[in-house]
Amino acid sequence: MHSTQDQAIHLEEESNPSATPTSSRKMPKSISISKQLASIKALKKGSDLEKAIATAALIFRNSSDPDGKLGKATAKNLLQTQFRNFTEGQETKPKYQEILSELDEHTENKLDFEDFMVLLLSLTIMSDLLQNIWSAKNEK
Repeated sequence: MHSTQDQAIHLEEESNPSATPTSSRKMPKSISISKQLASIKALKKGSDLEKAIATAALIFRNSSDPDGKLGKATAKNLLQTQFRNFTEGQETKPKYQEILSELDEHTENKLDFEDFMVLLLSLTIMSDLLQNIWSAKNEK
């Protein structure tokens, strides 16, 4: 999560401020996620889980179009770049292949935040990294 928070996301288009429930003002997209999170007063004393979800929301918002939708190609790129530790090694799994092929089909359709989060959770649940996390917890 730290590398995602610290990485600046540069995009060409400005986002629609109404597309983000966490802030009423536009945040320039060249500002790092960690700085964007720091500017949200409600998260100053937020839990790690709240900050993790806020990070996902900001990454989605920074990558979405002015209508708050995410193109399938952009979603696939985010998964392969921002979520790669969870997707690495999944290439041979049928469910992973199905998810990626759905992103390649009907590219005119876009994802809203809810669809994107369901996609993230699906990939998280099936990932080898999650199994490693559970194993590490059990080794304590």
